This record gives sequence, structure tokens and C-alpha cells, in this order.
Amino acid sequence: MIRIVSRTEPGKRHTTYMRILAIAAALTAAALIMLCMKLNPLKIYAQIIAGSLGTTYRFQETVNKAIPLTVLSLGIGIAFRMKFWNIGAEGQFFMGAFGASLIAFAFPNMPRPVLLICMMLSSFIFGGLWALIPAGLKIKFNASETLVTLMLNYVAQLWIGYLQYGPWRDPSANGFPKIAHFTQNAILPKLFGIHIGWLFTLVLAVIFYIIFKRTKFGYEIDVLGESETTAHYAGINVPRVLLITVMISGGLCGFAGMMQASAIENSLSEQLSGGMGFTAVITAWLAQLDPLLMVFVSFLFSMLIQGGNFLQSAMKIPSSMSQIIEGIIIFFVLGSDFFIRYRFIFVKKPHESMTTAEERK
Repeated sequence: MIRIVSRTEPGKRHTTYMRILAIAAALTAAALIMLCMKLNPLKIYAQIIAGSLGTTYRFQETVNKAIPLTVLSLGIGIAFRMKFWNIGAEGQFFMGAFGASLIAFAFPNMPRPVLLICMMLSSFIFGGLWALIPAGLKIKFNASETLVTLMLNYVAQLWIGYLQYGPWRDPSANGFPKIAHFTQNAILPKLFGIHIGWLFTLVLAVIFYIIFKRTKFGYEIDVLGESETTAHYAGINVPRVLLITVMISGGLCGFAGMMQASAIENSLSEQLSGGMGFTAVITAWLAQLDPLLMVFVSFLFSMLIQGGNFLQSAMKIPSSMSQIIEGIIIFFVLGSDFFIRYRFIFVKKPHESMTTAEERK
């Protein structure tokens, strides 16, 4: 008879081993699907790597995709550590971009450093305030933050669409529904050929790693995530920690929106996100909510996205193939959590044990 028994404390070595095994199994499963489709999996994997890292331009495009994805993962991760299920990164991303755009259009001739700093602050505030709506509803009415944050995504995107087709529609676009471009002062500068957001991203990852490992605030977040009752018993001001953490979570997602609007699109659009807010939920979870690991996981997913686009042009294979690989990896890695937390043991049936004992007599 087989019994499932929970592990008391899964070791870090065992966890890492299971994660690596899950990714290897996922790539093998994806290869079998490709073979069924009469495709060469080795060639496809090679093309994904070449399409994302093969040239300087492709590498830069991969990093450009990894920057907002990592910052969104950081924003989601800090809320998830507290067991506040923020599924609203997409909406906070749009509202942050909106807040930055307000400053960019209101003060187009402001000196560049001052304007960019004001845009960053505005994006953080708008994204954070948008996230505080579900936090306030949770504290006051115990509303499900999962549902509220999810619904607010559509409200935010529709608001940007209203601006794009209405008040902010560019009159010089010959009837095309688009918002005017930012002035040069509102565009993030480049560093080593990539916009400077990559430097902000790495600094943020290190800062939050230190916060979670070394500070009282990080400890309070983790305790609240383990048990609200324990947090109250430890003297933690739960509403204060909740509101501050959610504000930071939404603010980071808003900051990601500012970088995407300023450095990549140079404008505001309802297609600004491309679903990155939902992808970030996956990358944050796969990184086990570790800020430094989020950088690595987000870069790998960006390679799949960029490589998938290259597959479409180079091999005439739909870019959805990379999405299939993403889905399989997610399935296997999430499934590996079961084997990390539980183990199988074989137990003899009671009558078999009695029979054995009688035979010994």
C-alpha cells in the first residue's frame, strides 16, 4: 500500500534538484510534442537561442522584454510573500504608465533628469494607489483581493483605450486612434545600447533581496504571510504592513509601466503591456518569490518570447510554439511542488503483516 506523507522541511538541495528535474522533463515532453508535429526539437531549441541571443540586436530586444517583466515580478512577489494575491499587475502597469504620461504631456519642456524623476514618482504613486483599492476593500469588507485586482485590470486597460480613442487622440495622426509621442526629454536614456531601466531593475532586485533577508519590514511581511494570528501575537500592525506592502507592490508594477511607455513605446497605448502582467505572476511563482532568482527566470521567459517571434520569421513556425513550451514548463515546475512537499512511502497491509508474523512463529 502506498501512502503520501508530507515532508517536514524540504531541503534547499532537494528543492533545487526537483526544479532542475522538472525543467528537463518539460523540455523532453515539449520535444515529444514537436516530434508528433514532424518538427525537429533540437533545431527549434537552437533557433530559440539564436533568435534571442544570436546577435547584439536580438540580445537587446530580449533584455528590453526582461526589464518590465522582472520589475512586475518583483511587485507581485512582495505581495505574494504576504499571501496577498495581487493578480492586478496588468492594471497597475497601465495606471503607472498613465501617471507617467500625465507628467510627460503636462511638462514636455522640463529638464530631462527632473522630468524623468517626476514621471517615475508619478508612475509609482498611480500604480500604488490603484493597488490600494483592493487592499482597502480587503481590510474593510474582507473582499477577495484576487477577484478585485483581476477585475481592475480591465478597468485600467479600458481607461487607457478611452483616452486613446477620445481625449488624448493625436489630431495629427490622420484619423488613426493613437496618442502622441513623448518629447525627447521624457524618454529614458540608453546605457550600453539598452535603456537604463536594466540598471534600475538590477538595483531593485538587490534592494528587495536585502529587505527580505536583513530588515524588520521584510520579517514582518513573511510573518504576516505565514499567519495573520501570529503577526497579531508578535505585535505587528497588520493593516499598516498590509497597506505599505501593497502600495510598494502596485508602485513597482506602475514603475514598470513607466519604463515601457517611456523607453520602448515612447507613448501610451492600450497594447502597451502585451499580457506581461499575467506572465509576471508565473515568473514570480517559478522564482519561488526570490528577488534575485526573478531576474534569471524573467530573462529565460523573455528568451522564449523573443525566440518565438524569431521562429515565426526564420522557420515559418507559429510563435505560439514558444507559448506551448512555456505552458509545459509551468505545468511541470508547478507539479514538482508536490514532490518537494510530499513523498511516497510503501506500507504493508495489516493482514500481510499478521501473516508474516504467524509464519515466523
